[in-house]
Amino acid sequence: MTGDLPSQPKAAILVVDDEAAVRRVLVMRLQLSGYRVICAEDGEQALEMFHNESPDLVVLDVMLPKLDGFAVCRRLRAESCVPIIFLSAVEAISERVAGLDLGADDYLPKPFSPKELEARIATILRRVGRGNAVVESRELPTGQGVLRLGDLVVDTNRRQVTRGSERINLTYTEFSLLELLFRDPGHVVPRAEILEQLWGYPPRRAADLRVVDVYVARLRGKLEPDPRNPELILTVRGIGYASQRMGEASAAG
Repeated sequence: MTGDLPSQPKAAILVVDDEAAVRRVLVMRLQLSGYRVICAEDGEQALEMFHNESPDLVVLDVMLPKLDGFAVCRRLRAESCVPIIFLSAVEAISERVAGLDLGADDYLPKPFSPKELEARIATILRRVGRGNAVVESRELPTGQGVLRLGDLVVDTNRRQVTRGSERINLTYTEFSLLELLFRDPGHVVPRAEILEQLWGYPPRRAADLRVVDVYVARLRGKLEPDPRNPELILTVRGIGYASQRMGEASAAG
């Protein structure tokens, strides 16, 4: 029992869904797992509750009254890197890609298993930690935990990336992908391995691997001078992705 504090909630989860039955099930299941659960039934209320409650993670339906889930995600991403899991009754790959492209951390089609949603929430929160939803501006330290990738400075302690004096805002999933790819520069990381390590589940169908492709494209768009001709993150066709070796990346810049 040492170190275990069951009376302290694991995290605060904002559940946004216009279906009362879905909200009831998720509130019951998530509270039993120790989470504090806040609910909203439309997009405008979701934004209000987010600002009032500062949740650690948002479970967000796509089809919402007043503001749809994509619009809510876009507004949240303008100010926060809070983890977002989309729920949607539409399983089209194009919609899933659109949601991830806005910066969502995961996407679960309806009908879904509450147990699977709980597992994905736990995976993301283990990676992110508590109380880190809002990006804080801090000084970069020197020494251990700082990597230099060409003209980029990556602070793995504070999960920050800068180019010169400019801060490049990455979501937690994007930074975790960066860390994974540069853990062993030059090593090829298969897409299935990336999916399992960052999202916590193996690919069950080809569409699942699109999550990885979308996030690599997002990361290249933020880090690469020319995302169409990447120098830091290379595609290994039919397998996955590899980071450029540090010396080669510096030389390429």
